Amino acid sequence: MIDTRKYIFTFVLTAALFATAFFASSFFSGKRVESVKEIQDNIAIDILSSETQFDLLKEVSCSNVNDSMLSPQLSEIGDKLSRTESERGGTDPDVVYLKKYYTLLEIKDYLLSKKLVEKCGAAKKPVFIIYFYSNKGDCPECEKEGFVLTRLKEKYPELRVYSFDYNLDLSAVDSMKRIYKITSSLPALVIEDKTYIGFKSVEELELLLPDTLKENVALSATSTASSTTKKSK
Repeated sequence: MIDTRKYIFTFVLTAALFATAFFASSFFSGKRVESVKEIQDNIAIDILSSETQFDLLKEVSCSNVNDSMLSPQLSEIGDKLSRTESERGGTDPDVVYLKKYYTLLEIKDYLLSKKLVEKCGAAKKPVFIIYFYSNKGDCPECEKEGFVLTRLKEKYPELRVYSFDYNLDLSAVDSMKRIYKITSSLPALVIEDKTYIGFKSVEELELLLPDTLKENVALSATSTASSTTKKSK
């Protein structure tokens, strides 16, 4: 005879396990959504703050200009966006939207920085690198190039690197690709308005940088060493 109680017990136990797993999944999913929403809100606030800075810098007098007033904030937003993209994936609609907004801020920062240099001059003129990459898996050397540029920025504080996703559906990015003649051959770098295709090591990039940038770093290192020597006496 079929043990009805045994099957009922098995059914109830299975249903209980399923319900527990379902509610646990819903709970952690809800927590994850809340976490992502918080990151999105923080990025949105940072973006609004940066846009306000753009308006302020347009009106500022040359005596009050700092040659790195906005770029550090952009770097922080970029780090938050990278973490969000890693968590949610590059095709997530919210990530794509934020990425487009951030890309426009990068372009505005690049144009504004160049205008401020033209308007006010600079004792330490920043050097600009525009970097085009792809994260679709079709550019095996793009990630490695990103590490190289990070190392270069650490060595040369006046260096400003603007990174753009080649595949981002944004007319402003398309315009930049046309201006600098960027094709699908990646990674691609624009240094002082000259385009270079293919991976470049730290040593190769240093050869392409202006001598003034290297001289400023050498002077800064000498000044730091001299100050340290005086303090130790």
